[in-house]
Amino acid sequence: MSASNGIGSLGTVELRTRREMILDRLRDAVIEGTLPPGTHLGEVELSESLGVSRGTLREAFRHLQQEGLLVADSRGRLSVRVVSPEEVEDIFQVRGSLESLGIGMTCALPDRTKVVADLESALARLDRPDITFAQRVQADLDFHEIFLTAAGNPTLVATWRWISGFVRASIIAAGPDTALDNMTVERHRPIIMHIRNGDPVAARAYLDEHMSSAAARVIEGLRR
Repeated sequence: MSASNGIGSLGTVELRTRREMILDRLRDAVIEGTLPPGTHLGEVELSESLGVSRGTLREAFRHLQQEGLLVADSRGRLSVRVVSPEEVEDIFQVRGSLESLGIGMTCALPDRTKVVADLESALARLDRPDITFAQRVQADLDFHEIFLTAAGNPTLVATWRWISGFVRASIIAAGPDTALDNMTVERHRPIIMHIRNGDPVAARAYLDEHMSSAAARVIEGLRR
């Protein structure tokens, strides 16, 4: 490999890292409410504010649009997604179906020691008082992804990850107070118990209640 090729590769890595930093900052701003639902995102203004090129910003916008956190109007102008009660119900139904399948498969594993330990660690992260709201939302999603990954079905995990942006949008739709009520340790601990016991029927029943009550809280908050 030539020296010029090596230098070029280092530059590409640096550029990709910068895009990821901007993406993370924008995602956190949406989740934290710094950019509330309905906010129009002006490309020129944001690129100047963040100190990045408009091309880099467009890359981040495209990613967030694919995640479902941003939407485009008929003229192509982007804004932070406004989630309706009907959309919340749809998203939680799809999420619940995927996770019900995954938790049943995980409960059927002959050895669940590792997944239980990983879930306990994730639950401890969710309970940390020193993390931001955006980090708590991510910790909540990480908890659920652990038992989905343990199920051993890559297509299931890929599908769940594909809708995770829409899930984020639905989690925060009614504001942080409602979201925090849905992300308590007490609401998640029974999931670990059912997986530890290897009881797929009880696990699916609890997860169904977990999802339906979370959706109901968000929908009530939106209508209120």
